[in-house]
Amino acid sequence: MSIHLDHLMVPSRNKVASARLLAQLLGAPWSQTAVGPFAAVYVNDGLTLDFDEWTDPFPRIHYCFRVSEDEFALILERIKAAGIPYRSSVHGPVDHQVDTQHGGRIVYWNEPDGHYWEMLTLSYARQGS
Repeated sequence: MSIHLDHLMVPSRNKVASARLLAQLLGAPWSQTAVGPFAAVYVNDGLTLDFDEWTDPFPRIHYCFRVSEDEFALILERIKAAGIPYRSSVHGPVDHQVDTQHGGRIVYWNEPDGHYWEMLTLSYARQGS
């Protein structure tokens, strides 16, 4: 049996604004009227991020996207054009730098609800496998 992650729920204060922004940055399609109460970002043919609107406190969650070098360059340009602060370290200061210490390129940002968004070109989590 093959196991594939199908969708994740992303808590947000404004599901439509959050989904729209992420979809614009990734260049991915989205819908403000997905199944159930969600605004969905269709990351690829097998993964959907369902943004849900919460009024209660929620944890900041880490989401990471592995992309090609060309996609990395395009998405980083969209992040810059949107004026979103980004950094080279998950918990580091905003330095508008790209991390290259793991053999690929990595960048982090926290928009719009404080979640830790990461984009990388080479998975450091899967090295050697």
